Amino acid sequence: MRGRVLQPTQCPNGAEQFTWSELSSGVERPEMRKAEARPRQHDHLGTAARGSGGEGGGGADRAGGVPSGAMEIPSSLILEPSLYTIKAIFILDSFGQRLLAKYYDNTFSTTKEQKNFERNVFNKTHKTESEIAFLEGLTIVYKSSIDLFFYVVGSSHENELMLMSVLSCLFESLSHMLRKNVEKRILVENMDGVFLVVDEIVDGGVIMESDSQQVIQKLNFRVDDSSLAEHSVTQVLQSAKEQIKWSLLK
Repeated sequence: MRGRVLQPTQCPNGAEQFTWSELSSGVERPEMRKAEARPRQHDHLGTAARGSGGEGGGGADRAGGVPSGAMEIPSSLILEPSLYTIKAIFILDSFGQRLLAKYYDNTFSTTKEQKNFERNVFNKTHKTESEIAFLEGLTIVYKSSIDLFFYVVGSSHENELMLMSVLSCLFESLSHMLRKNVEKRILVENMDGVFLVVDEIVDGGVIMESDSQQVIQKLNFRVDDSSLAEHSVTQVLQSAKEQIKWSLLK
């Protein structure tokens, strides 16, 4: 039995054309074998990938676009999360003298070291109008009012906005408590209340409160001026002492 099939032939210009060829049953001509379709191999890419990988087997990561060791982070740069964000809070007068200071870690372990640090901070900040300073590897936010300077200190990696929220809470709480007379004489006369405010905001370096109204309410103060005129810091402290005394006598 004979038949005919289309046989591709190559033209001189490189194009292919098809012609009919005779086919006998049981006889397979070489030209009848259909070429197997295979994808073209890009050896230059494979060679480049193999060459960059070397013999150590690390070339697969490089060929995939991930350099060897790119995800490794030095342990010294890894910061462990911590609630202890505040290193110190202190208030100085217009001469740089300490009025109040609370340190929450051993960065400055002695009183002499603390006062030297406060003096350096004051010398750098008391004539500037900015709100943030960096000194001795620490981040410092500060605010002035008449003859007072308020400072909150954190580590070099600490968020400045978080430190600023503590500073704002401290200043606003004292402003409410002192009936907006935030100056040295009034502050010194009500120093017991100032310590209570600081302890309500920060405890052992941990931020406990950043809302001044919450601080005032916890200290039995109201925000409106009429109630502040009726309740002084001394009265609140005396009331607390009376409650403690009666509780001990029961």
